[in-house]
Amino acid sequence: MAVQYPETEDDVARLIASAHADGSPVEILGGGTKSALGKPLQAASALSVAKLTGITNYDPSELVMAARAGTPLAEIEAALAANNQMLTFEPMDYRPLLAAEGEPTIGGVFAGNISGPRRISAGAARDNLLGVRLVNGSGEIVKSGGRVMKNVTGLDLVKLMAGSWGTLGVLCEVIFKVLPRPETEATIVVSGLNDAEAAEAMAAALAMSVEVSGAAHLPESVIHTVADGEIKGGSATVLRLEGLAPSVEVRTGKLEAEMGRRGTVTVLDAQTSNGLWRDIRDVKPFADGGSRPVWRVSVAPSAGHQLVAALRLKTGVDAFYDWQGGLVWLRMEADPDAALVRQYIKALGGGHATLVRADAATRAATDVFEPQPPVLAALSRRIKQQFDPGGVLNPGRVWAGI
Repeated sequence: MAVQYPETEDDVARLIASAHADGSPVEILGGGTKSALGKPLQAASALSVAKLTGITNYDPSELVMAARAGTPLAEIEAALAANNQMLTFEPMDYRPLLAAEGEPTIGGVFAGNISGPRRISAGAARDNLLGVRLVNGSGEIVKSGGRVMKNVTGLDLVKLMAGSWGTLGVLCEVIFKVLPRPETEATIVVSGLNDAEAAEAMAAALAMSVEVSGAAHLPESVIHTVADGEIKGGSATVLRLEGLAPSVEVRTGKLEAEMGRRGTVTVLDAQTSNGLWRDIRDVKPFADGGSRPVWRVSVAPSAGHQLVAALRLKTGVDAFYDWQGGLVWLRMEADPDAALVRQYIKALGGGHATLVRADAATRAATDVFEPQPPVLAALSRRIKQQFDPGGVLNPGRVWAGI
């Protein structure tokens, strides 16, 4: 497939306008690290924003950064680290799980609404996005939002772009919030809890006034794959605290005392804690270089362990939990069992499931993203028609026919 690398926003507009005029579908790329996520595209060409790079505005005192969409995420994080700041939503690196190469870009992070363990306290990527510049499917340059959000219309359009996976427009520049990096962190590990007990423990921890910034449960089947195998004692329910050192010390004591009533408790130092949460963020337990189907499931925190228990009665599945149990990562032993997964999600009160990893044939035959109810699907079609009337931008990547 021929890949075009425009170097300016005007170049992007010209190329998309030409594709629109010709009715030629185009695959939209950043660093290409998530190309294997979604339905396979039938496009004769691709457009990569990898040459639209550079931080265009950054004043650390204002806690806002603007950057062109193709800027490598590593460059963004390095600039922030130099000023003791960070992206609070902790974006996942999909490369280990998808066995992908390339460099993640800041535009790709927001196009996929990529959010990590700190989402429970800091919100998702879309909650930190303030403004965008993009090219729609007709080749028109659109600007929405800015360094300070002033109107609801702009806010809605910005949020709409986050998680659109390149189907509504080609992001050229993004403006987003940043925050100071915590001085230190610690993780409390509660060993030996089963999935249901872990869900109760995480709920209790989040209800305390200790400001937990990460809550996950790693069953015994996966615990050896994280933190270089340093966590012993069977399953591990892990709770992260961040902030100034004296505050973390006091809060750790409170949380340790409460969790000690539930199981054996140990405390990880800052370095080990940091590595553990990076492994959880990047789904290291299932980053095995294989192609067994992996689901990313979002349900109510109290329903995650019930979903896994129900599935295990019907099929082979391994799992671990993030976001207090509300984010469940499932690795299926053989088939993706999409109908079964979604049947149980519905029975447990609803949620959504995304087939993050599978071979191309399986993705082509499966609803990779959660199917929408008829009314919402009709709204999605109207939005797609408004932004991309010719249907040339990543057609069918999210939902077939849209």
